Amino acid sequence: MTGLIMAAQLILGLSILVVLHELGHYMFARLFKIRIEKFYLFFNPKISILRAKKINGKWNVKFFAKNVPSNLRERRDNEGNVITNAKGQVDWEPIPLEELPDNDWRKYPKTTEWGIGWLPFGGYCSIVGMIDETKSANQLESVPQPWEFRTKPAWQRLLVMIGGVLMNFILGCALFIFITYHYEGGYLANKDVSEHGIYVYETGEQLGFETGDKIVSVNGKDVVRFKDVGKTGIFFGSEISVERNGKKIDITIPDTAYRMIQQGKRLFTYANFPVLVDSVADNSPAARGGLQQGDRILEINDVAILSFGAFQAELAEHVNSKINVNVLRNNDTVMLTMQLDSLPILGFHQHNPYTPVHYTFGEAVKYGLSDATDILSANIKGLGNVIKGQDKASESLSGPIGIATIYGGTWDWSRFWFITALLSLVLAFMNLLPIPALDGGHVVFLLYEIITKRKPSDKFMEYAQFIGMFLLFALMFFVIGNDIFKLFK
Repeated sequence: MTGLIMAAQLILGLSILVVLHELGHYMFARLFKIRIEKFYLFFNPKISILRAKKINGKWNVKFFAKNVPSNLRERRDNEGNVITNAKGQVDWEPIPLEELPDNDWRKYPKTTEWGIGWLPFGGYCSIVGMIDETKSANQLESVPQPWEFRTKPAWQRLLVMIGGVLMNFILGCALFIFITYHYEGGYLANKDVSEHGIYVYETGEQLGFETGDKIVSVNGKDVVRFKDVGKTGIFFGSEISVERNGKKIDITIPDTAYRMIQQGKRLFTYANFPVLVDSVADNSPAARGGLQQGDRILEINDVAILSFGAFQAELAEHVNSKINVNVLRNNDTVMLTMQLDSLPILGFHQHNPYTPVHYTFGEAVKYGLSDATDILSANIKGLGNVIKGQDKASESLSGPIGIATIYGGTWDWSRFWFITALLSLVLAFMNLLPIPALDGGHVVFLLYEIITKRKPSDKFMEYAQFIGMFLLFALMFFVIGNDIFKLFK
């Protein structure tokens, strides 16, 4: 069941991202009156799960049907021989519409064929008159038509190409705003944490933090939300100022600190307040050991517990073992014995002295955009480190299996939308890379055309598309193989 949930979340998440990405291309193309031959979620070699096309005002729908053949045919002379060009390549010509039967979908090129393929590795928007993964240069040797991509000005073609990236970026930002406003709802104010200061773990101590430090600023900017001290981008190099014993101290976070976070290490937490039991979960180690509401935990195995952060750190040292817990109850101390299982959890709710500050919608927009740009920036820096050889690609890149694992085996909508938002931003960035076959490759060629007033030849674009597809398939082969290796490892 866990595997099915992972797969379902992966397919749903990728479907949303692919449809909206291709919809970005579609909307700009239609804005400039460019025809769209096909719009597909997932690829559809030979057959499609679903095909639909509006013909004469009515929708025609087919399930598990063979794909419509090309609307081009080989050009032939009067004797029926195939005509080739000087290079021996076949000439192509559009099939006259009057020669097609009325039930042939190719007879109605003004409307788009919509569909769902069976190979869940993306999707496509087939734009008439454009060399992409669905068409070659030979298929564009017919007379250019005003509704084709190739006849439009370079600036219009440029907007069509960046439409998908723009849509993914907007989606990612919108989802982060939604998550901030709907799921988070509010934030822990940094000024409230300053009442007790932070509790610092061993990793944080190595960087120079001390328990009781009060966060003042990050990179010279005052911190409003305590959450902002733990943003991903901070761990790629930053400077955090703290107040310690009435003095301001600057602590430098090295640009390699993100590796600590990747390993699951924590620097510090806001939980530097006494351990006070608010409620106890039924049938938990705490309940079986006799812990009660209102108890204050003082010691674990004779180790003084001064804060909830220290309590969590100490529990982690005693999994699968019995512990003696000294608590303060109604002005008396009581010694309790509890049996921990494989998790460092006793099973009670801690009284939190901090009251969250609720977001206004304007604040949700502001902080949602801030979170989106931070996490996008961190991923760009991470990819840069892979390219520079500072990090291993096998440890930093994930394919479909790795992404499904990130989604997890339980369906949590807040987690689902967060990961989908993250993937949307990463997809936007990756598609802007100057690699042929990606949107970024087309953007480079179009910028070249705008600057030099010279348009690359169709044959050059076909070769570039082939090289780009080869690189993408090689990358896909690598990440999927790497996913399988890590899965078995």
